[in-house]
Amino acid sequence: MKVLVIGGSYFYGRVFVMEAAKEHEITVWNRGTYSMADFGVKQITGDRHDKKAAASCGGYDAVVDFCAYEAGDVQGMIESLPGRIGQYILISTVDVYERGSGVVKREDAPLEQRKLPGEAGAYIAGKTALEAELRKVCSVRGIPYTVLRPAILYGPYNYAPRESVYIQMMLHNHALPHFTDADGTFQFVYVKDAARAVLKCLGNEKAYGQAYNLCQDQNLTYDSFFHMLQTVADSDVSENLTQVPITLAQAAAQGVPVPFPAVKAETELCDNGKCKVELGLVYTDFEEGMRRTYNAFKHVFAE
Repeated sequence: MKVLVIGGSYFYGRVFVMEAAKEHEITVWNRGTYSMADFGVKQITGDRHDKKAAASCGGYDAVVDFCAYEAGDVQGMIESLPGRIGQYILISTVDVYERGSGVVKREDAPLEQRKLPGEAGAYIAGKTALEAELRKVCSVRGIPYTVLRPAILYGPYNYAPRESVYIQMMLHNHALPHFTDADGTFQFVYVKDAARAVLKCLGNEKAYGQAYNLCQDQNLTYDSFFHMLQTVADSDVSENLTQVPITLAQAAAQGVPVPFPAVKAETELCDNGKCKVELGLVYTDFEEGMRRTYNAFKHVFAE
């Protein structure tokens, strides 16, 4: 298939391109911060709103959009591409669901319509608006579409300061925090599994008009996450590791990272059954995924 990837040089998109290039003809359209030439793909350099870049595009069996964040991004992309679009796949987020219901969200759960504060609120509002925009524009133009809603992505190449922060603490400080009052629960998805989900949607008529949650089978707490880090770490690291008791308030005051939901009020969980049944997606065992992640980052932090 001929696939146009919007974004695709950072974490999730990069891993998808690495996998997809093995079996598809990939064109990557991004700002060119990181070259993708080593993967044997065509690269178009430019902002997604760059009309000159759009004019250089042809028709594609699928467009996979990793970097739509604001209302108008999807419509603008579809209107600017001069050729046929066989399918449009939008990478959204599980954060689009209405918050505070206390139920595990399936894909037909209500989406958040309130304006929530801060950058996170703006991000959620943008993704929610884009999903509605995708449905409207694609329905009018007769373009099959699919929405993927990943949970917290983890794995090698993750540039966001999440799991890597704690791996660095283990290696450099020989310590991990123990958040004494953290009672939140959260969900991860291994980045390669999320990339495989996109591959399973390409040209898949069962996926047309559908949304899929992407989250691994295990729900995590900070305690279970830190325990897994110790499990996958080298023996000399895990055996000499100190756990430092600290409250969430103390962590905030001292600048200790708390990147995942830490309290029950922040907990929002999703169901992953639909992607397993309809896409046949099999999730990587969490221990195996974290071992690969630890091994990747230990070499980064050893430099």
